[in-house]
Amino acid sequence: MSIATLAPAFPERCPVLPEALTPLCEIARNYWWTWNPDHLTIFREMDPALWEKTSHNPVRMLEEVSYLRLAALATDVNYLNTLNRMVQSYRQYMTAEDTWAKRTMKTYDWQRPIAYFCAEYGLHESLPTYSGGLGMLAADHLKSASDLGVPLVAIGLLYRQGYFQQRLDNNGWQGELYEDSEFESLPLTLVRQPDGSPLLVEVAMRQRLVKARAWRADVGRVPLFLLDTDLPENDPIDRWITAHLYGGSTDTRIAQECILGIGGVRLLRQLGLDPMVYHMNEGHAAFLTLELLREEVARGTPFETAEAKVREKCVFTTHTPVPAGHDAFSPNEMDAFFASFWPQLGLTREQFLALGARRTGDP
Repeated sequence: MSIATLAPAFPERCPVLPEALTPLCEIARNYWWTWNPDHLTIFREMDPALWEKTSHNPVRMLEEVSYLRLAALATDVNYLNTLNRMVQSYRQYMTAEDTWAKRTMKTYDWQRPIAYFCAEYGLHESLPTYSGGLGMLAADHLKSASDLGVPLVAIGLLYRQGYFQQRLDNNGWQGELYEDSEFESLPLTLVRQPDGSPLLVEVAMRQRLVKARAWRADVGRVPLFLLDTDLPENDPIDRWITAHLYGGSTDTRIAQECILGIGGVRLLRQLGLDPMVYHMNEGHAAFLTLELLREEVARGTPFETAEAKVREKCVFTTHTPVPAGHDAFSPNEMDAFFASFWPQLGLTREQFLALGARRTGDP
């Protein structure tokens, strides 16, 4: 797969629109619109009630708004002036050559970008893949990287039911409500192979292979790739790996983190990318370091040398510096997911577990 994969994704489908409004399809599928001053005018004014009903999702808006309303907007001079201004701004933004990154970065190469990993991204309420501050920080990081022109590619998970919605019963007790997302009606594009089939990555865990497909969300100039295991060829248990953000047992959490870290690196390889830096935002993506180690050892690099190489190109930031913000797994849980992994590194079980010990010598 070529670097052209990182060009803005073209929507696989677009509803029939009056000719004057056809640029809306392109605008709706890039989250750039969320930080453009005209975005509320463009989408909310189509149908304010429908805008609320669709959870401010511009793709569903275009699918569900009546054609009569669209035809009326296509003859509204004020609306068209706003749309044309927005489209011109978007295209100038996306094609700008004089960016901060090109002027400043010593190494500017989209073939070797910064790979940013996080478990959640709070881009907008239409994409429920976040629960709070960590997600908002991660999304703002992508938006800022886009504004600066930094060659950055982001990796995350696409949760079928997201984070729970809160409701109170008649006695004042909180209840959790989970609702399925229809990925095809979100500002997402399914990543495909040249032959049109979905691009899949595989990760071995619990003595079986788990497959994940990739969806792409465009955040200005930055592509965000989200992995999803809800595939019919997966075991029913594995289809639920990406069901909930921060849901389930520690068994589910470790499975999610294998998909995010190990699957994320394998996705980058399938996209033809060799990042110069791997940025882990919180520890949820820490297993990516194991995959990078495995790659180095497979090339014939001694483990100690491989460890030094991986250390040089990995950075880590934390948003939640308390124990509750960092997952810990027992040796038995690690065995269930990594029993076939440490032999590939040329390590014993004890040496492998020591890589993740809280303290040196802690069993």
